[in-house]
Amino acid sequence: MRGEFSCPKCGSKVRAPGLFSDSWQCSAHGAVHPLQPIIPPSVDALSVVVGRTEVPVWMPWPLPVGWLFTGVAAAGDERSGGRASVIACSGPGPLGGACDLLLIAEELGVGLGARYAGVAGPDPGPHLATETPPQVKMLAAGRPTPLWQVTDAPADRAVFAGEAMGIWLWAVVWPQASGVLLYDELLLTDLRDAGSEFDLLPCGALSPRILTRPVPGGE
Repeated sequence: MRGEFSCPKCGSKVRAPGLFSDSWQCSAHGAVHPLQPIIPPSVDALSVVVGRTEVPVWMPWPLPVGWLFTGVAAAGDERSGGRASVIACSGPGPLGGACDLLLIAEELGVGLGARYAGVAGPDPGPHLATETPPQVKMLAAGRPTPLWQVTDAPADRAVFAGEAMGIWLWAVVWPQASGVLLYDELLLTDLRDAGSEFDLLPCGALSPRILTRPVPGGE
C-alpha cells in the first residue's frame, strides 16, 4: 500500500479520475475517497495531513509516558481534502508489553475506520449498542465524548467508536487486553488547533498497524 493510492474500505488499487469519471474508483466499491500513500512518521508528514484535512486529526495530548507518534494517514484527494484521518501511537501497555493505538476520524460512508477495526463497514452504527451506557468516555477538544465497544471486532484488538464534533471517531487498541488504556479518560487534541508545541512531538518507527490489509467481507 505504501507509495500508491488505495481504497479505504478494502485496500485495493483505485483508478484515478478520468474521461468517464470525476472520482476515484474501486472495482468493488465504486466511488471512494482514496487512502493516501503511507509514509514514515515525522512532524512534516503530520503537518501535511493536518494542513489539508476537512476532519479532525486526533492525538492524545499529552502522550502517555513512554509513548511515541508512529504514523499518520488520510483519505481524500487534493480536490476534496482529507475526509478521514488516522493517527498511530505506540508505547508501553497498561498491563505490560507493547501497545498500539489508532485514532480514526472520518465522515459518514468513508469506511476507513471499519477497515482498521476489522469489521464490516462502512460506519460503526450497526456495531454499537447505544441503548446501553458507553464503556469509554474521552475528552475530545474539551468536549465529553462517549464511545461504545464494537463487540464483533477480531479478538486481537479492542475497538470503540462514537461521534466527536459530528464526525465518527474510532479508537482501536492492540492487544485486546490493552483496551483498558481507554478507561482512563484520555484527552484528545485536534491537531488543526495545535500550536508550536507539536514541533517537538516524539516520533518512533512506522507502526505496522497503520499498514492495513483488506477486511474479509468488508463493505
